[in-house]
Amino acid sequence: MQKLTLIGPFSQIITMAGLPLKRKLNDDQIHPIEEGGVLISNQRIKAIGNYSEMQKTYSDAHVITLKGKHVCLPGLIDAHTHICFGGTRANDYAMRNAGKSYLEIAKAGGGIWDTVMQTRKATQEELTKSTIKRANRHLKNGVTTIEVKSGYGLSVAEELKMLYAIKEANEKTDSDLVPTCLAAHMLPKDYTGTAEEYLEEISIELFPLLKEENLTNRIDAFIEESAFSKEQIAPYFKKAKDLGFDITVHADQFSTSGSQTAIEHNAVSADHLEASTEKEIQLLAKSNVISMALPGASLGLGCAFTPARKILDAGGSLAIASDHNPGSAPMGDLLTQAAILGTFEKLSNAEVLAGITFRAAAALQLEDRGQLLEGKLADFSVFHTDNYNEILYNQGNLKPCMVWKNGTLVYDKHK
Repeated sequence: MQKLTLIGPFSQIITMAGLPLKRKLNDDQIHPIEEGGVLISNQRIKAIGNYSEMQKTYSDAHVITLKGKHVCLPGLIDAHTHICFGGTRANDYAMRNAGKSYLEIAKAGGGIWDTVMQTRKATQEELTKSTIKRANRHLKNGVTTIEVKSGYGLSVAEELKMLYAIKEANEKTDSDLVPTCLAAHMLPKDYTGTAEEYLEEISIELFPLLKEENLTNRIDAFIEESAFSKEQIAPYFKKAKDLGFDITVHADQFSTSGSQTAIEHNAVSADHLEASTEKEIQLLAKSNVISMALPGASLGLGCAFTPARKILDAGGSLAIASDHNPGSAPMGDLLTQAAILGTFEKLSNAEVLAGITFRAAAALQLEDRGQLLEGKLADFSVFHTDNYNEILYNQGNLKPCMVWKNGTLVYDKHK
């Protein structure tokens, strides 16, 4: 016998239903359900509708009655993070704001390699605990699904350590962690061979283990002058595709070519895109690759934002993620960053919310979340307001008062 739970009444339920994966969106395309209720059965949504009518129809349901004004959104999805790491890069931040260049910071012992060294020193248990801590903070901010990359190990053994830590953290937190292997983050400074030899070693030795241990189904790479070239990464991605991995790309952050690589290899998403020109924007819009804006990196580095408005106007699909990492994006507050991106890129609230819900879900190949519809996971965040526009208007200052994951109340501000 099904156990039914009815939650409500909500002043507004924002289902994000009926919206396209690609193209720009207008706010009048969002149709709030007023005085609504959410019916849950077996961790999934069974029905959404008028609360009073649902009380009569499902009289046998366990009822959770809300007092006051509340808006219900789908659980937020952060589709690009690096929350598994050791140490800090606070010194990098200070030097960068004082005018030091990337190369000067690296020569002073900072940069990605600094985090690699600190992550290698950390035990798997330490990485698991710190990942759980960061994931739980995301959860309290309404993020119920979090993509988490490796990439600070940069050897077969150290990348495995990170991915095992992410897997263990996923078992010990209420949020869903989606692991991604970013062994191609940069050529490790202690590797004595060429970039091509390093990538071949990773693909031959690590990829099969990822499948055997069910550690991830996603392979990422940083295509940039300071990391790997389009030509160097081609055989690496081919090997990944041959083994059945999904591809995602750190693309066009400082120079272009990464987005074209993403398109050529049928990547699920191309992330960053701050350096994308009209040429790259048009190519992405015509492809099935989801463009992913990372405003946290723009705020951390003091550089331009992803051309989100142009991508949407060209007909592309836009997801928005925090890029939470110890170097360029230490804030890690998805809702705040998405609201700020919306202000600077003139995005409608519908476009911003789509970017952190169902379009972000699509970037992770997750069809069971991102919208509040029958059959979807009962993942949703609840805010103390009677108008959903208040959420982005407050630019992250209005936090969820309750978060449900798989139909269970996992965070209650009042408890």
